[in-house]
Amino acid sequence: MATNQRIFEGFQINRPLLTGGVVLTGIGSVLGAAGAAMVCAALLTAGRGWVRSLETPPSELAHRALSGAKAARSAGWEAWRAEYGSPN
Repeated sequence: MATNQRIFEGFQINRPLLTGGVVLTGIGSVLGAAGAAMVCAALLTAGRGWVRSLETPPSELAHRALSGAKAARSAGWEAWRAEYGSPN
């Protein structure tokens, strides 16, 4: 009864088995975290390479989209003012 401890009536915990499970779970968690870090590093590297291979950088595409949105906003505002005659 040295390795088993009674907590409740009829409920016994096998301490060596519990300890082994905790150790294996900890090792598995560390290995899983290391694997996730490796996957993230691989995806980051691939993403950087893909961005470098683009003809137009994403910042330029974003600038063009923002300029187009500003032009559409101004055109919409002017059309609304022409329709409703707002003094603003």
